[in-house]
Amino acid sequence: MSDIPSRFEKHIEIKSSVDAVAVDLLAAETGLSKQMVKQVMQKGAVWLSKGKKTQRLRRAKKTLKVGETLHIYYDITVLDRVPPEPELIADEGRYSVWNKPYGMLSQGSKWGDHCTITRWAEQHLKPQRVSFVVHRLDRAANGLIIIGHEKGAAAALSRLFQQRRVDKHYRIIVHGKFSDEATLDNPVRVDTDIDGRSAVSYFSLINYDGERDRSLLEVTIETGRKHQIRRHISEIGFPVVGDRLHGIEGDKEDLQLMAYYLAFECPYSHTRKEFNVLIESLTHAQ
Repeated sequence: MSDIPSRFEKHIEIKSSVDAVAVDLLAAETGLSKQMVKQVMQKGAVWLSKGKKTQRLRRAKKTLKVGETLHIYYDITVLDRVPPEPELIADEGRYSVWNKPYGMLSQGSKWGDHCTITRWAEQHLKPQRVSFVVHRLDRAANGLIIIGHEKGAAAALSRLFQQRRVDKHYRIIVHGKFSDEATLDNPVRVDTDIDGRSAVSYFSLINYDGERDRSLLEVTIETGRKHQIRRHISEIGFPVVGDRLHGIEGDKEDLQLMAYYLAFECPYSHTRKEFNVLIESLTHAQ
């Protein structure tokens, strides 16, 4: 094991008609033990290509066929990560709603998916179901996220977000004293484009902590661009506490951004669903 690199990828084309079992072939080709190969497979770092289709392979005893290609993406740093535990808010059958903690991913990469909310849902929901991404929440953010358990449900819920038919509310803690005039009825509007695409955010002051010179803000958004809230609020001089990318250099705290409220009309029951995990201050702000 000591001679195995800490990070590598390998692509193995199946050329022989002799039956090859995935775990055996991977162990032989990489030098990893079969037990380690099984762990890597379970953590989502092994893929199988058949023609134009490539998908994760978790079944160690899978028999491979000529023309298929086996891929392994091994990164010990990624594989050693332990996922934080999310909280199940509601199991609606076709979809579920979770309170995603800081540090948990919305979706995986080719290097693994064991630290994602989707994989957690697949492994912990009863009865077990597949999981599909409906919308995303930054790794550094915490709060409400919806997971689909049927392709149709994921597509229907995704359309609600695309059509802006989901009410989303956030709370952030920022450095500095925000304007007292920015009330819920009269929020500060920021509409600077992000990456060439229109983006609109609204910020209202909830309270100000004079001792720490920090403001708690209510946020709503019309669009969902990457890091939109963090970029917009930093642009006007109030970076989010703990924002390593757009905030104050050397800020060591967890990102103080929570997606605390979601509401929408369920595409199946046609009733309004509301989910709220509001707390007076953010999880890590004490």
